Amino acid sequence: MTSHVVGTLDEIPIGEGRAFAVDGTEIAVYRLRDGSLRALAAVCPHKGGPLADGLMDGRVVVCPLHGHTYDLITGTEVGGDDAVCAYAVSAADDGTILVETAAPPEHTRR
Repeated sequence: MTSHVVGTLDEIPIGEGRAFAVDGTEIAVYRLRDGSLRALAAVCPHKGGPLADGLMDGRVVVCPLHGHTYDLITGTEVGGDDAVCAYAVSAADDGTILVETAAPPEHTRR
């Protein structure tokens, strides 16, 4: 796994999400009302909706374009459609947000 600093807690109001670019991939980071963080792929596979802008509660986020609903922990679409990638996310003591992504295959590293 590779850890990436994507931003700070101050950039995400409680109860909202923000999209960050990580190695060419858009990742949505959500700051739940209890202060915990979740992270999913930022683009809905249905019609490319911006998941960071979706309405959320403590369990799911709803795509603002067509209402597809994704579990904030697993990325599973609750209606059985295509899932999105879920990422491990945490906050460091200084408030920076860290997102974990899979390391590239050994033969592509330089």
